[in-house]
Amino acid sequence: MLLDPLFKHAREQPEHLAITDDRGRYTYQQLAAMVAGLGFYLSMQTRQPRIGILLPGSAGFVASFYGTLAAGKTVVPINFLLGEREIGHIIRDSGIDTILTAPPLSAKMAPFASSGLKVIDIAALPSPPSGMPMPQPPTPAASDLAVLMYTSGTSGLPKGVQLTYGNLDSDVRSAIQHAGLQGKHKFLGILPLFHSTGLLATVIAPITLGSSVVYIARFSPVGTLHAIRDHEISIVAAVPSMYGAMARLKSAGPDDVKCLYAAISGGEPLPAAVREAFGQKFGIPIYEGYGLTETIGPIAFNVPGAIRPGSVGRLIPGAEARIADDDGAPLPAGQTGEVWLRGPMIMTGYHNLPEESAAALTPDGFFKSGDLGFIDTDGYLHITGRKKDLIIVAGEKASPREIEDVLLSDPSVAEAAVLGRKDPSRGEVVVAFVTSREGMTAKPEELRDYCRQKGLVQWKIPREIRVVSELPHSPTGKILKRVLAEELSKEDGAA
Repeated sequence: MLLDPLFKHAREQPEHLAITDDRGRYTYQQLAAMVAGLGFYLSMQTRQPRIGILLPGSAGFVASFYGTLAAGKTVVPINFLLGEREIGHIIRDSGIDTILTAPPLSAKMAPFASSGLKVIDIAALPSPPSGMPMPQPPTPAASDLAVLMYTSGTSGLPKGVQLTYGNLDSDVRSAIQHAGLQGKHKFLGILPLFHSTGLLATVIAPITLGSSVVYIARFSPVGTLHAIRDHEISIVAAVPSMYGAMARLKSAGPDDVKCLYAAISGGEPLPAAVREAFGQKFGIPIYEGYGLTETIGPIAFNVPGAIRPGSVGRLIPGAEARIADDDGAPLPAGQTGEVWLRGPMIMTGYHNLPEESAAALTPDGFFKSGDLGFIDTDGYLHITGRKKDLIIVAGEKASPREIEDVLLSDPSVAEAAVLGRKDPSRGEVVVAFVTSREGMTAKPEELRDYCRQKGLVQWKIPREIRVVSELPHSPTGKILKRVLAEELSKEDGAA
């Protein structure tokens, strides 16, 4: 199902370039041979049903992903930026006894050497023999588990999201249809491949199409623009902070991105300030999308010819959304509630967490996203915040995203994070953490006045604004509000 396109392209366009990375260039024939050889090797290495992958975006990751599937095993991508505690939890929870990696990341496996874990350095494996025949791919059922993907762990230990062959296949084909993607497109891989959007948009989609993909091991705004220009990239998927960094480059301009068909944003909300700055700098829009690990990446996104700035676009074919009130009843167009999602791309549940799975999935198949939003009369989905993030100030609700968007529209602010702090008289009050834009200095009182000028009601204006040198981020670029909340909690406890 997922392997078929790879071997088909290897037969029909063997010399077509599949992957370019820091180590070299690989045709579809070469990639398929690597996958076939690795699949055979892995099938002899372990009887366990799952294999871990600890690798950066590269041909090695792609070969390991498809090689694991070719061996009839489930892929467990591991976030290599996690600490020993989190990685140890993933190893134990998933039950893997084999991990594919390469130096220098293989050094992160040293603490687990005594546990009997097999650590395979893919760089040390022999190259497959030339002329190796393409094997008959396994024929898994749509309900078979293809990927066990652990969430980035923004709160507590990572949870394993169970994603089947049917989940991945349906989502990638619907996304390709929705965006009008073709084999001639060239993709840029800058998102980590242990992230659902990175895996779907820059591994499964290009391989399904028979396209070429260029991987950059480490993001830099200058390096990304050079790659777009030099490799004539037409599809790039990135997080808002990456687009913001590119928009701040002084020497960049429209000529750097003239080959782009679509610059797609996901992973976190796209601030209006970033969208507008990027458009002014490069003369092209950012196509904001929306998805979660539980939906294996994008389930809605704006596309060329159908874009509504401020929304995350329309749902991909086969997906369905319900905007639900607190009792689960559907709300009409334009009214805000929790976003519930249904379709063949929705996970089957959380691994080893039956109670959390039951709480997240309704009996009629909807996944409760925890996000707040509404659908307008033209079918565009708008995400307005997180249900759990709402700040209740003396009984009135304040959405962090609304306040963050106002703060980010101030020229002095580079990043902003808003959260609630416990208050004995009002229940909660609004606190904001901001960083200053390069060459400027954000000033708290001026920002509070700016919020008033922009029409924020009194309870939404931050009681306190802290200007910090940097904000904590997850490996996928999300601001870790949990870390900031812990900081405030410690202060409250010490008071």
